[in-house]
Amino acid sequence: KMDITDDAAVAAAVADAIAMFGAPELAINSAGVVLNKTVADQKPAEFRRVIDINLNGSLHFATAVLPFMESGSRLALVASLAGHTSNYAYSAYGASKFGVIGLATTLRYEYEALGIHLSCICPPEVETPLVDGERLSGNPISLELKKTAGCMKADAACDQIVDGLDAGKWMIIPGAAGKLTGFVARHMPGVFNGYMQRVIRKLMKQYPVGETA
Repeated sequence: KMDITDDAAVAAAVADAIAMFGAPELAINSAGVVLNKTVADQKPAEFRRVIDINLNGSLHFATAVLPFMESGSRLALVASLAGHTSNYAYSAYGASKFGVIGLATTLRYEYEALGIHLSCICPPEVETPLVDGERLSGNPISLELKKTAGCMKADAACDQIVDGLDAGKWMIIPGAAGKLTGFVARHMPGVFNGYMQRVIRKLMKQYPVGETA
């Protein structure tokens, strides 16, 4: 157990685990939180908390574990499909997950040549307690847009993620709908933005700004 926002606590916890089990062949950081509020509705402290856990926490874990990793091992950071697409009311979460992808990309440049491999995991929505909580209070426009990439059962998502790790993949996006959504967002950004804008305008008529589901 550790506070992922506390770099010293993370380093101590990692060192204790390695002293007990040895250097890891695979290290995964999946600690994260979500904030589903528009910029107008969120407080600056809420934004900073998401960045501190999702992005800074990823850095804390990586810097703690990488000095112990040997050639042939793999570090995996869990970002999100939102790191490619973001979403309405996802300024904090989207920014944090775009940042995790950027961090993983940079670590790939710095460590692949040393034989330490990187994977970046970008799942769509997965049935977890985090998502259950988001559905209770999240922005209704955002929740409707998330249906674009579908929602996966946790077991199915984990099986595909593990398969990707075993295969040595860099970018792992489980689920056919998630893969397609990510592909369009990355390679046809104009098309993706046009689609999102059309859907958002339609949803704004159903959920006027300021109202909740």
